[in-house]
Amino acid sequence: MKKAVYLFVFTLLLIVSSNGYSQFKDYSIKGGVQFNPLMPFSEFDSKFSFIGRGFVDFELTNTLALELGAGYGQYVTEDNFNPHGTAVVDHDKEVKANLIPIDARLKITPWSGTKSSWNPYFYIGAGLLNFDVTETPDVTVSPQYSELQSGWTGFVPAGIGTEIKLSKNVLLDLHVGASYTFTDLLNNFVIEDYKDSWLQGGLGIAFAGGEDCTIDTDKDGLTDCVEEKGCTNPAIADTDGDGLNDGSEVNTYKTDACNKDTDADGLIDGMEVNTYNTNPLKTDTDADGLTDSDEVNNYRTDPLDSDSDNDELMDGAEVKTHKTNPLNPDTDAGSVFDGIEVARGTDPLNPADDVPEVKKEEPIKVGQVITLEGINFATNSAEISSLAEDKLESALNAMKEYPNLEVEISGHTDNTGGRAHNMRLSERRAESVKDWFVSKGIDASRITTTGYGPDQPIDTNDTEEGRFKNRRIDFKRTK
Repeated sequence: MKKAVYLFVFTLLLIVSSNGYSQFKDYSIKGGVQFNPLMPFSEFDSKFSFIGRGFVDFELTNTLALELGAGYGQYVTEDNFNPHGTAVVDHDKEVKANLIPIDARLKITPWSGTKSSWNPYFYIGAGLLNFDVTETPDVTVSPQYSELQSGWTGFVPAGIGTEIKLSKNVLLDLHVGASYTFTDLLNNFVIEDYKDSWLQGGLGIAFAGGEDCTIDTDKDGLTDCVEEKGCTNPAIADTDGDGLNDGSEVNTYKTDACNKDTDADGLIDGMEVNTYNTNPLKTDTDADGLTDSDEVNNYRTDPLDSDSDNDELMDGAEVKTHKTNPLNPDTDAGSVFDGIEVARGTDPLNPADDVPEVKKEEPIKVGQVITLEGINFATNSAEISSLAEDKLESALNAMKEYPNLEVEISGHTDNTGGRAHNMRLSERRAESVKDWFVSKGIDASRITTTGYGPDQPIDTNDTEEGRFKNRRIDFKRTK
């Protein structure tokens, strides 16, 4: 009998020492049956004894349950205490008592939420035990054997065990423990200050129901039931260790709570949300052609701004196409932004071509009118663009080379809007061009301005292209 108990304990410890990977299922109620071989402890030798027991468990918290149970069994010992004569050597020395235990136990599961297929527990309880001695030795010198004992007493069970999941709702229960009673009458033999008790092993089957889907063990905003159905660990608030708890990933950011870098851009989700404010679902948040990780870790550009240096070239185009510095608006330090150079066809890596070569211009004849190509305006605007300034350089050079040359600058509009408005707008455009020349050192007295509004179109106003041509600046030499 002792060898069998030792083997059972060894097997249980072997099972308890194995590893689990995720949470054991939470239930609000379980019920089942157990068969418990007993090793009696009394004045006599122990014989095979048992208790069959039914039980119901009620979950109180995620790590504590109340178990109510009742059963039936036999407590069997062998009288080796009283001497017997040879005349009765063949007598029956067994003492048998029927047992009916009724008890309540607290089951403590400290590792609940960390195991997938098994659930270790401790238990301790209290109960009432009905006992009825039904058989005693044929011959005895003990006066206690004169009457068979029976009655009620209290007892305290305690032990350890584990539940092993066989299927979703069926569990195998294994445990070892001991029960201490408050009587010495289970073997119908009394020694002062000695109480009968027993050790026991247990093998049972339990059926679980009433799944509890309100528990959130790790306080991450997802119930354990939800986490069990997915890939997250109900005992770890941030399963993938990315700096966002599982609930935030699932409910708020829609990221993968089991993958720390959902969009595979090289930045973990928590850094994208908490540090860089980038989109953890989008590899390239600002759509500039560089991944968020490349911008943060390699190029030090702003992953939220497609043009970090505001040179009118996106960061990705600077790095991959033009080989310019996305943090320097004028990579070649030639005085012209990279975007302007690319737009006009010069090399943003060569400072020598930033300022166009000045060609000597023959002065126009007095009374001759020329239209400055490229000096066009947006509708209702008199602002000179950077590209328009480049076109004015040749006229500026001529004004500087021929200091006696005087001109009339006339502004023209399309027919969009009222005539009075366009007359004022054309005058403002002419004045804008004059102001530019004056800012470059030309004497204001050499330039007069006139606004003709829509009165002198050079193309049709029925098309966008025609209206664009009509919004122009003309130069007329007056001296």
